[in-house]
Amino acid sequence: MRGAVLERIGASAPYAASRPIVVTELQLDPPGPRELLVRIEVASVCHSDLSVVSGVRPRPVPMLLGHEAAGIVVEAGPQTTIEVGRRVVMTFLPRCGACDACRTNGRAPCVPGSAANGAGELLGGGSRLHAEGHDVAHHLGVSGFADHAVVDERSVFAVDDDVPAEVAALMGCAVLTGGGAVLNSARFEAGESLIVVGLGGVGLASVLTGIALGARSVTAIDLQPTKLEAALALGADEAMTPDAAVASGLRADVVIEAVGRASAFEQAMALTAPGGRTVTVGLPAPTDLAQISPLGLVAEGRSVVGSYLGGSVPQRDIPRFIDLWRAGRLPVERLVSAHMPLEDINSAMDELAAGRAIRQLIEFPESPTHIEGHTVA
Repeated sequence: MRGAVLERIGASAPYAASRPIVVTELQLDPPGPRELLVRIEVASVCHSDLSVVSGVRPRPVPMLLGHEAAGIVVEAGPQTTIEVGRRVVMTFLPRCGACDACRTNGRAPCVPGSAANGAGELLGGGSRLHAEGHDVAHHLGVSGFADHAVVDERSVFAVDDDVPAEVAALMGCAVLTGGGAVLNSARFEAGESLIVVGLGGVGLASVLTGIALGARSVTAIDLQPTKLEAALALGADEAMTPDAAVASGLRADVVIEAVGRASAFEQAMALTAPGGRTVTVGLPAPTDLAQISPLGLVAEGRSVVGSYLGGSVPQRDIPRFIDLWRAGRLPVERLVSAHMPLEDINSAMDELAAGRAIRQLIEFPESPTHIEGHTVA
């Protein structure tokens, strides 16, 4: 199999020149009892991938990156319930279903799943990826920047054939995180106003979800003119820079922060109306600290909610979002800004770092019918 392996963290940009990610041949173990071998059709480049490359989110290396992907099951372990031939959405937080966090209905991340992600392992323990005699770490239980992946069944959700691969891929991160922040973490109600700060794939998924749920108004905030234009094209009522929004006195019932910087979080707080909710989904560096006034929260009855994976439970929420997509109310395919081969992965990181990309899709050519140790259906 072939995959994009991050060999070192914190390389200097531009990444197209420093090339910290190398496309190489790897060996892949057969799936374990609760695992699946998936032929990847499409993988999407997300800011969480870039955060690992840049060192904002340190992970063990070498690591096969990619956590937003979709593909076809070609081999299933003996204790799995998903049939060979099904298209699956990859999700970046497996849920064991047994820990106390899994009993919070999505509010808290699964404890064993989070531990496995941090260690670069699958939920069942260890790595299934190897190169030149050593293990290669998994990225968030997925490692989707490859033509094949072995994943735990609890890291995927099967969808019907009418859901195209590129739509399925976006459901696993951008929609679950951005849309889930609106649907689950904010508990958004029709007729409320919404502001979204940060218009990458996650933020624009929040915009689309707010519109789909009947927002009274949706305002999109970003520094990039092209992203403001994209939000307006998707149906936002207004689009403006952060400074213009704060200077205008604009405030909303729900404000989603999807940047991953303390300054953006502070702006989101300032834009939240009395009685409103600030929901933060961005992942800043651990040293990036914000200042807030507890008095403002108490005196205005405002709340702050942290939202990981949008507080989503994939088995519950992906069908909701797919129903909205089928009804034409959640056109997530419009988030795609570029298509590219796997070999362009370093350049894709540069596009993301420069703020020029929303969702870049890596498309895989017809995969081989045989990889070492497996016969692919």
